[in-house]
Amino acid sequence: MSTLQQHATDHAPPRAFQTRRLLGGAAQVAALIGALVLVAALTPGLGDVRRLLGDASLGWVAAAVALQLLSCVAYVLMFKPIFCAERSWGAASRIGWSALGMGSIVPASGAAGLALASWALVHDGMEPERVARRSVAFFLIKGSVNFVAVALIGTAMALGLVGPPVSLWLTAFPAALAGVAIAVVLLLPRIGAGGEAARAVPPGAQRAVTRSGAIRVRAALTIARRTLVTGTAEAIGILRARNPLVLAGALGYWLFDNAVLWAAFHAFGADVSIWVILLGYLVGQLGGLLPIPGGMGGIDGGLIGMLIVFGAPAAATAAAVLIYRVILFWLPLAGGAIGFVALRRSIAA
Repeated sequence: MSTLQQHATDHAPPRAFQTRRLLGGAAQVAALIGALVLVAALTPGLGDVRRLLGDASLGWVAAAVALQLLSCVAYVLMFKPIFCAERSWGAASRIGWSALGMGSIVPASGAAGLALASWALVHDGMEPERVARRSVAFFLIKGSVNFVAVALIGTAMALGLVGPPVSLWLTAFPAALAGVAIAVVLLLPRIGAGGEAARAVPPGAQRAVTRSGAIRVRAALTIARRTLVTGTAEAIGILRARNPLVLAGALGYWLFDNAVLWAAFHAFGADVSIWVILLGYLVGQLGGLLPIPGGMGGIDGGLIGMLIVFGAPAAATAAAVLIYRVILFWLPLAGGAIGFVALRRSIAA
């Protein structure tokens, strides 16, 4: 193998992030979106949905696209100080947009995007342990906005301070669960990081490791515990530092993404309470944890079901969520594709 061939091999992405596999994943999600459109167009009884889609306000659809772009920019704003504080904005943009694009193809709340970002950061010279800690911190900071919002908004709606009157099971109960989740995360650093991973695998025991699954599992659990605990502590430290880019990025990413759904409703003339949309959004994101390409079906079902339960009109909800999902898929994917091509070139260089 020539030196040039060896260089290209050393800097090739992991198998899951190779171009052919990414294109295949994007094609799968595009096919699922196409199937949803066909269902809306051909299924008997969905005439109201078809009528709304045909009469959609292009101005509000354009506003939804602009809001999704702002959400993506906010993601990169948050990504820069957490992962790329010592790197240029160009490097942060390439890696951040690539992570966003990966999140459009693979579900699990952006974990696949962070895996791609981790590969790029390690190739750029960042220590793997620090990348792991920062990935946990980023994931927690990004998700914490959702849980804090549900705790606050759910409580306010339960007390009748905002939004329409809704059952306590749909307001106070989610707020309580969100509060418990926040408390658990804050207490995680107190359990301690445990022993070093090396202690779980004694020196000179490499052959035993290959033979004993129990030792491998114990070593993996030790590393996972240490990464989770130290990453959580790092997330708390980052938030206490009150970096304006982190705070604005985390809040903007969540708020603008919610606003996309709000604009989608207005595209069909439906004036749904923003408080209902904000609470329904969390359920949709939990649906995205299902192992479905791009979260298709999981997010849609969660959003549509919760919004209708809150009182949103069924036809407008189905149409709005469909538009929301199309924008949520294509815009980050287009930006992510550009970022990924630039990232591959910069690593190869």
